[in-house]
Amino acid sequence: MAKKDVVVKANKVRNWHKLGKFIKLALLILLLLLIIIYIVLKVLFNDGSFIVTLDRNDMLYSGLAMYETLNDPTPKRRLKAEELQFMDNITITWLPENITEGEGSHNGKNYIAYSFYMENQGDAVLNYWYNVYMDDVVKNADEALRIMIIINDEATVYAKGNSIDGEAEPVYYVNNKVKKKILEKDEYTTKFRNDKDGTIILGQRKDMQAGDLDKITVVVWIEGEDPECTNALIGGHVRLHMKLIEEHTEDTIKELE
Repeated sequence: MAKKDVVVKANKVRNWHKLGKFIKLALLILLLLLIIIYIVLKVLFNDGSFIVTLDRNDMLYSGLAMYETLNDPTPKRRLKAEELQFMDNITITWLPENITEGEGSHNGKNYIAYSFYMENQGDAVLNYWYNVYMDDVVKNADEALRIMIIINDEATVYAKGNSIDGEAEPVYYVNNKVKKKILEKDEYTTKFRNDKDGTIILGQRKDMQAGDLDKITVVVWIEGEDPECTNALIGGHVRLHMKLIEEHTEDTIKELE
């Protein structure tokens, strides 16, 4: 009986060792899987707060060039703004009047500001479109979101329609005693689009002559005077990207041929 007991116990020990090895291997595989998932999510959801891309064909076809600074006019296909880890609500009158003077990322307290250049380095007159896409929204953070696009000092402020009747939100909710040269003519925001592909802004720059240089500044903030700016938005975030595409008109094609 003693010998049989020893054999049984030895088998149990071997089985426990096998089970322990299996559990360790399973935990290691699970850990590796979690690391891979983390890396993928980090790439998808933490790749900057705002990214700008230029269609590759535009650079090759017509000479439309995009770059971040006049000191380095080397054409880039992709630009990335520096993100903010935390953004509290502000109001438009708190933005600096010289907000278009920076290059690249020139964020301030509680707002993202990014400036870059578009140059027609070709010989033909062309048009280009600028699209802004909403890639991800958490906790309805877009309800009080504002996006201002300034092209050569002409500004347009975009926002989601109000929650009552869907109409455009006003640019200012308080008095206008703080003068903004780039906003004097606008009383209401331009409403976000609701396209299936996620497009919320679609605009066109027409008749860009050969040699023309556009400076584009994009400003993003949470408008504290918006009635939808409530504590319910705390912890939310928005991820955006902008794409610029040349409009290949018949006249442009003829000039390039």
